[in-house]
Order: sequence, then C-alpha cells, then structure tokens
Amino acid sequence: MEAAKLIDVHVAYSMDEAIDLLKKTSKTKFDSSCEIHMRLGVDPKQADQLVRSTVALPKGTGKVVRVIAFVNEDMMKEATKAGAIKAGLDTLIEEIQKGFLDFDVAVATPDAMKSLGKIAKILGTKGLMPNPKAGTVTMDIAKTIEEIKKGKVEFRTDKQAQIHQIFGKASFSAEDLKENLKTFIKAVVDNKPSGVKGVFIQNISVATTMGPGMRLDMQKVMGDLK
Repeated sequence: MEAAKLIDVHVAYSMDEAIDLLKKTSKTKFDSSCEIHMRLGVDPKQADQLVRSTVALPKGTGKVVRVIAFVNEDMMKEATKAGAIKAGLDTLIEEIQKGFLDFDVAVATPDAMKSLGKIAKILGTKGLMPNPKAGTVTMDIAKTIEEIKKGKVEFRTDKQAQIHQIFGKASFSAEDLKENLKTFIKAVVDNKPSGVKGVFIQNISVATTMGPGMRLDMQKVMGDLK
C-alpha cells in the first residue's frame, strides 16, 4: 500500500506532522473520516474509573448526524424543527421494536425515559440508549439536538480501556483538524477520574478511514494543549 510507505512505525509524530500525513495518506475515493484512538491507564472494570463525557468539536465532525427524539406530543414539533429525523414516543418505540435503527443518536426528555424500558435492550446493545451522563436526557431538547448536529460528540472508554472517535474529515483544513484534535484530547484529559494513578493517557494514534495509523508523540501533544 503506497500510503503506508509514508509512515515510519518507529516514529512518534507531532500533531502537525500527523495531520499533514493524514491528508497525504487518505487515498479513498470518498472523503475519509479522521479518527483518534486513545489507550488510557484506567481499569475499565472499576465503575469509578469509567471515562465518559461529551465535547463540542469546534469545527464539527463533517458527518451528517441522524438524531431521533423520544418526547411527548407537545414537544414533537420543537424536536423536528431543531433537526430530529423522527420525534415521538409510543409510535417511535413501536418502530424501533419493528427494526428501525437508522439513526446515530437518540435523545429523550426525563419523563419519556420510563417508557423506554421495552426497547432498552435493543438500544443498549447498539450504544444508542439516551443517558444523562452523555447529555442525551434533557428538557432542553431543541438545544441538545442542534449541538449534536453541529459537532457535539460523546466519548467513553470501552472494555479495553480505549477511546475511539472521529474528529473530522480529510477534506478539512489542517488548522481545523488540529483545533478539533486538541479540543478532543483536552476533554479526555479534563475527565481523568480522581482514582487513577500513574500515566492517564498511555498512547494516542490517528488514522483516516482505511488508512495507516500513526503514533503521536505524547510529550509534544501535551505541550500543544497548554
């Protein structure tokens, strides 16, 4: 693969170097996503060491985010006007029971949550269940939908203590990619659990869709965040 020849696996790159290489190694015919992969020094089996929060990427993700809203009838119009592709409660729940899962994020009002029990397993296995920690259970439905569509993303550690997230598209300018990347890494740093000892962020790599990964120089990255 020609793109892989541009990457030296023995080198840890600065943000600027990595972003330059991201754009050079994006060889797909479509506009590739730029991804960040982080390994954290946490024990994912400990509930108090779970890293989970949200961050608004200043330049967005470049991805069209499909949002649905679990709301009562009096808020349906507000939700769809804000950008939800579907809004409602009982009818929307029925659609999901019948197999509708063509969306990326689900939001809900607190009073609607009690009705979601019957589809909790369906949504939970797909990582689509509204959750207060993710900011997707709220009374301010319109504002939340607008923020998500503009680039607000949720991140959380998986069972391997890793975080994976898209932070833009290969077509973005280098400046916009760096701004998003710095914002995302800083958000993770700011959410370090108090019980974590030792090195919190162990390594970071970035890649484009189907492109080779490259390791970041942690010392330079942390210097860039200051």
